[in-house]
Amino acid sequence: MSQTAHHPVARGEAVNAAGGITGAQLAGVGLFVLILSLQPFAGVPDAVGPDGSTSNIVNQIGYLVLGLVFGTAMLRMVARPVLAELCLGSWAVVFGVAAISTFQALNMAGSMRGLMLTAVAMIIVFGVLVLPRDEQGFATGAVNASLGVLALVYGALIFAPHLAVHSAEGTEGVHAGDWLGHLSHKNVAAPVFSIVAMFGIYGWRCGLKWRGAIVVALCLVFLVNSGSKTTMGFLPLAVGIVALARWTGRPGLCVLLHIGLVAVVAALTVGAVISPGLHAASAALISDPTFTGRDEIWKFSLEHIAERPWGGYGFVGFWSTPAASGNEQNLEASWDVRGLGSGHQSYLDAALMFGIPGAVIMVYLLMVRPLMSYVASWRLQTNGKLADLFAMILIVMTYVGMLESFILNRADPLWVLFALAVAGLHLAGRVRVKTD
Repeated sequence: MSQTAHHPVARGEAVNAAGGITGAQLAGVGLFVLILSLQPFAGVPDAVGPDGSTSNIVNQIGYLVLGLVFGTAMLRMVARPVLAELCLGSWAVVFGVAAISTFQALNMAGSMRGLMLTAVAMIIVFGVLVLPRDEQGFATGAVNASLGVLALVYGALIFAPHLAVHSAEGTEGVHAGDWLGHLSHKNVAAPVFSIVAMFGIYGWRCGLKWRGAIVVALCLVFLVNSGSKTTMGFLPLAVGIVALARWTGRPGLCVLLHIGLVAVVAALTVGAVISPGLHAASAALISDPTFTGRDEIWKFSLEHIAERPWGGYGFVGFWSTPAASGNEQNLEASWDVRGLGSGHQSYLDAALMFGIPGAVIMVYLLMVRPLMSYVASWRLQTNGKLADLFAMILIVMTYVGMLESFILNRADPLWVLFALAVAGLHLAGRVRVKTD
């Protein structure tokens, strides 16, 4: 339904942030931080806390300060009707399910601290969406943030490649030479830069032709050198589905196509672990049907979901805790999965943390309901480009979730960029974008 207020997205034209910074500039800074994180080029964390967290005082204080800045800016600069449309009720359910689950965690205090960091990061996500006074401001901030991140990453690749390329040492030696950029692993970096490429496409569509094209080109070069074949396949799928919807004028049909592809990806990944027939199909279609050993992780996850199907193990309450490491090693497996930091599968990890009922609620609110908002956005003609951007991010991350874990994962760039799309689609389906 159309509102009198505008988005992104809000109308904050009367007031600037402290020091003369406009809402669009502050949003650009926020997106830059969300993509880059506060600890870029840190590599794989040396240690994992008892709550499964690798955060330290930099993250804890840094994101708290940013949360206060963006929260204050939104209250000063954004129209109240727009703030009311942030779908806080749905987010309250998401965080409510996670908060209830903390009582199941072995380290409840650590679990709650992790959830608080996730909540603070969401304040920045909301600010990125609603602080710009119009779509051009949002597009400019997004493209400039993307260029800033790419400049830092390519600078590291040229002048300090040991920071941005997998080395031949350690457990990740098999990925030697693959680009990881400012993140801890190529499998995290590739999805992030596929999303940054989508910001470039969006910027190009909004008239920022050269800057948008440069963002897309640099991201594609990065993806090729990351060696992540799955992401290179998922990116054109997501872009193609949204482009097909825009070309045919039938968003509902394209949503059904996406759901069908989700079923196919699920069948060829986790489904292949459960069904011998699906495993044979996966082996026939994919060169590595184990997905670099993920099949053994998923078997381990499924066994433990079956042990606690209703309540789960609590938010960040399974991996990197005695709930996982305290099990006997499976000597028939090719490697020991008990010491991992995640299950490399968002949906199984959601069931491990929140139980099957909680995981169903999460998937509905974070991945199904936003598709309805995308369809609804078509009634608001000015919202097309923005809704397409967020739909592409949502679609590609739904596929990535089959191979990586990110749901409610604190300030992880995969999670916050996905959350940006979820919140953005809700707004795009209800609040008219201000285009000038």
